[in-house]
Amino acid sequence: MTISKEISDAYGKLSTSTVSDALDKLGVSGGCLGISPVVNSLKMVGTAYTVHYVPTGYVKGTVGDYIDDVQPGQVIVLDNNGRMDCTVWGDILTMTSSLKGISGTVIDGVCRDVDGIRAYEYPVFSRGKFMMTGKDRVMVDAVGGTVSIGNVQVRQDDLLMGDDSGVIVVPSAMIESVLETATDIDQAEQGIMEAVKSGLSISEARKKFAYHSLQTKAQ
Repeated sequence: MTISKEISDAYGKLSTSTVSDALDKLGVSGGCLGISPVVNSLKMVGTAYTVHYVPTGYVKGTVGDYIDDVQPGQVIVLDNNGRMDCTVWGDILTMTSSLKGISGTVIDGVCRDVDGIRAYEYPVFSRGKFMMTGKDRVMVDAVGGTVSIGNVQVRQDDLLMGDDSGVIVVPSAMIESVLETATDIDQAEQGIMEAVKSGLSISEARKKFAYHSLQTKAQ
């Protein structure tokens, strides 16, 4: 499943911080701990295409042939169990994803070929960088199932959003409600900044726009 351009563009105008506040207000925690951008100043919005890895055993599978089935606008979500000793992403997959119009890649693990990722200005979010290949070390165990990224559950078609602050997951059933709540929060915060520019004190501006309860879970 992919989201409409209207919804994608609307999320693209928001920050992960604002969306996180909206999720808090709706009683959901979606921030992926320890997942950071490989290249700064790139934003990512799209629905999840999930891939789960396991260590290789007697049978050695592949690490990347799933890419042919990913649709434009999706985000590739790779659960490599947080492994830091071998990568599941590099320049060949970066080039292919960029050509296909894929929105980005999120890895609970590491990537390599950072120079290639930077050259294509392709959004990749991971736990870090390391040059050793995952071939003969890990293999794809399942595609399209439930995975874990930064201690957050990700299901196929959930929305993932990334920016310089990190990655956040919005459950597929909540995409529209979270967007509505996040838009309201964003407008309130913009109002606070404009009020301060106009001469109001921080305390007055925050009180006017109910700043301290913007993210508070509704009763």
